[in-house]
Amino acid sequence: MEVLAALLVLLVIFRGPLSRLLSGAGLQTWATVFVSVLIQAAPFLVFGVALSAVIAVFVPRSFWARALPRHPALAVPAAGLAGVVLPGCECGSVPIAGSLIRRGVTPAAALAFLLAAPAINPIVLTATAVAFPGNPEMVVARGVASLIVAVVMGWLWLRLGKAEWIRLPHRPDLDGQSKAQAFWAACRHDVMHAGGFLVVGAAAAATINVLVPEAWLQTLADNPVLSVIALAVLAVLLSICSEADAFVAASLSQFSLTSRLVFLVVGPMVDLKLISMQAGVFGRRFMVRFAPATFVLAIGVGVAVAAVIL
Repeated sequence: MEVLAALLVLLVIFRGPLSRLLSGAGLQTWATVFVSVLIQAAPFLVFGVALSAVIAVFVPRSFWARALPRHPALAVPAAGLAGVVLPGCECGSVPIAGSLIRRGVTPAAALAFLLAAPAINPIVLTATAVAFPGNPEMVVARGVASLIVAVVMGWLWLRLGKAEWIRLPHRPDLDGQSKAQAFWAACRHDVMHAGGFLVVGAAAAATINVLVPEAWLQTLADNPVLSVIALAVLAVLLSICSEADAFVAASLSQFSLTSRLVFLVVGPMVDLKLISMQAGVFGRRFMVRFAPATFVLAIGVGVAVAAVIL
């Protein structure tokens, strides 16, 4: 609190020079993108943190044994389909997945939920339908492709993943307290922990957004292969919340529907803020394996589903 108070005093004292410093067009764009990413993501991060705390404190381990199939291979698609009922974004799904693993859910199922929840929930699919009124097949393609990626990644982790690759931070705040105290302690911990990585990711996304010239987009759109790769990379760099990315994809009218579908599949699963949050919640060893594999699979599945549905 003392540091925050000192920073506020310094901002008041130096508000004139800071105002002139931020008056440049580039810095204004950076600030706009940075703030917009935070504003889009913050409500869903808070929602996810609250749900994560409920799972960690109030839901007994025996519930997950009854709710999910006993066989891990069947628990993965069941957890992926459970993402349909959670109206949240990737910022909220990361702490929820961490809590699911702590409550005894097999990591493969929790990771399938992490990928599916921000991509196939009703809010995201409705936003996609509104953004593409002339192409209702985009809604079906996005839902099918995202669910396939989530389930396949869960199965891959079940087959190839190792327990030591996931290192959840120690949570002493959940032990030795009443349920109410543990709930609020878990909320404070996750907001500070996940929120810090969200700020880092938002700052990186804003920096990339300012530095990439818009003229490059048109050149890339003319090549079918490069356009897919370009929008996949752009989805990672822009780090747009899954509830808003459909409108950005619709605005990229110079690109094909296939490349825009890849943008919508990759974005909720692999972006800068999500990568940084995964590193903070699950550890760097997890992130360096999981994020690249998800990125490659999302591109391949997006292109394949587009060839069938679009």
